Amino acid sequence: MSRRQSRELALQALFQVDVGRSDPETALFQAFSREHEGDGKPEPMSDKDADYAKDLVHGTWAGREVADALIAKYAKDWAVDRMAAVDRNILRMAIYEINHQPDVPNSVVADEAVELAKTFSTAESSKFINGILGSIIRAGGEQGAGSAEPTLSGS
Repeated sequence: MSRRQSRELALQALFQVDVGRSDPETALFQAFSREHEGDGKPEPMSDKDADYAKDLVHGTWAGREVADALIAKYAKDWAVDRMAAVDRNILRMAIYEINHQPDVPNSVVADEAVELAKTFSTAESSKFINGILGSIIRAGGEQGAGSAEPTLSGS
């Protein structure tokens, strides 16, 4: 399994937590169970990839308020709670990765988010997500000790 597959599994769990009001552990368990149903997947998920998916779910969900504030800042005329749940969770997860996974280049995070949108949402969503993440990444240097606005920790 790859990080892309970890992201897909994490997105499915985050969607369930966000929309289905499930707790993260239950959503992860269900996502992992679906992953191992023997539907012709080329390889089982490694412990490393499973840990990455778990980290994405827990970290993204815990940091959703910061992510939502960033999304609201750059998604002009779009209320976060009115966005498609898939798009909202792709953006949240990408923001978490940008802030907390320094080993993953921001360009890779953005590309992966766009691919997730193409797979799980719409072509328009992939453009929307690309635009918002591009703005957030470019603004990554907006940091200041006294700043009340959420910012990214790295660029």
